[in-house]
Amino acid sequence: MKFWEQIKARWASDHEPEHLRRGKLGELAAKKHLRNLGLKFLTANFRSERGEIDLVFRDADCLVFVEVKTRSSENWTRPAAAVNSRKRRLLSQTALDYLRLLKDPRVCIRFDIVEVLLEDGEVSEIRHLPNTFSLTAPYRLG
Repeated sequence: MKFWEQIKARWASDHEPEHLRRGKLGELAAKKHLRNLGLKFLTANFRSERGEIDLVFRDADCLVFVEVKTRSSENWTRPAAAVNSRKRRLLSQTALDYLRLLKDPRVCIRFDIVEVLLEDGEVSEIRHLPNTFSLTAPYRLG
């Protein structure tokens, strides 16, 4: 990387909001954790007009859509509790957009949540919650 690009990258990361820095740290930790479990990484931060999916993996013949929730505290609720019915609906719609880009392959899909807990800015715990919810109605396939 050229000198000015390094300075620019450093300056940008210093001025990034804390919640975005935590989110990126959580996504990197989740990606590494799932790879260590044997899942094959496909893409990160897939966006469509209806939403965003943090991570997409392949687990054997199954596409895995992963929502990462990073928190520095669990004082009130588990991070996965933030994936409410509205968020599940948006994730379902966005997953269908991803499948359309792949020409609607006949594959199984699942939705996982990865909770990443931070302590003093470092990852202290990672919890993988596989198959946390199904494709929401009315979007269920067959």
